[in-house]
Amino acid sequence: MRVRPNSIARYRSSTQCVRPRLTNLVLACVIFVWCMISDSQSLYAQMKLATEYQVKAAFLYNFAKFIDWPSSAFTDPKQPLDICVYGRDPFGTALEDALLGKTIGERRVSLGRAMQFQDLVGCQVVFVSNSAHESAADLANRLKGRAVLLVGESDGFAASGGAIQFTIEDNRVHFVINPDAADRAGLKISSKLLALAKIVRDPNRSVAGSALR
Repeated sequence: MRVRPNSIARYRSSTQCVRPRLTNLVLACVIFVWCMISDSQSLYAQMKLATEYQVKAAFLYNFAKFIDWPSSAFTDPKQPLDICVYGRDPFGTALEDALLGKTIGERRVSLGRAMQFQDLVGCQVVFVSNSAHESAADLANRLKGRAVLLVGESDGFAASGGAIQFTIEDNRVHFVINPDAADRAGLKISSKLLALAKIVRDPNRSVAGSALR
């Protein structure tokens, strides 16, 4: 760029004013980019978490579809099938997005959230969050005689008395099924669902039958 001699002083004075502004702008950009980088990991974790629980919410619906529910599971032919979260809810809006408005057979699907065991009355599917203080074995004992599908995500959940346990392998959601636990609850799990799962049995298996259908 060529500058005429009589404009040099004016040019220099203008650049002296612009440099601080440019410096401030560059500094602001650096701060902005740094904030974006520092927040990106937590944002990525939140997105990954949301995706995980969207998948789990869809699985809960399909689990319920592939269960042969005994008549004792419902008090009324038109009673909704209630899927409940026991403990702190990790799903956000994923359950509402995946389940509300859906039906299983002639029953509509409803949602429930419970922090106390007594609030699980009427639930057919109970997802036990990691914040729940009771073990799968304790919950299975307390729910003895009730046709409730216990689903959890803690290590060893299925082997210790839960019917279905979510696992994460290669960044994908998988599930483990304990047919003995389902059988004790009076639930028959479709062979189509069992074929997609890893199967575990009670450590001291004394159940003669199987939950295969």
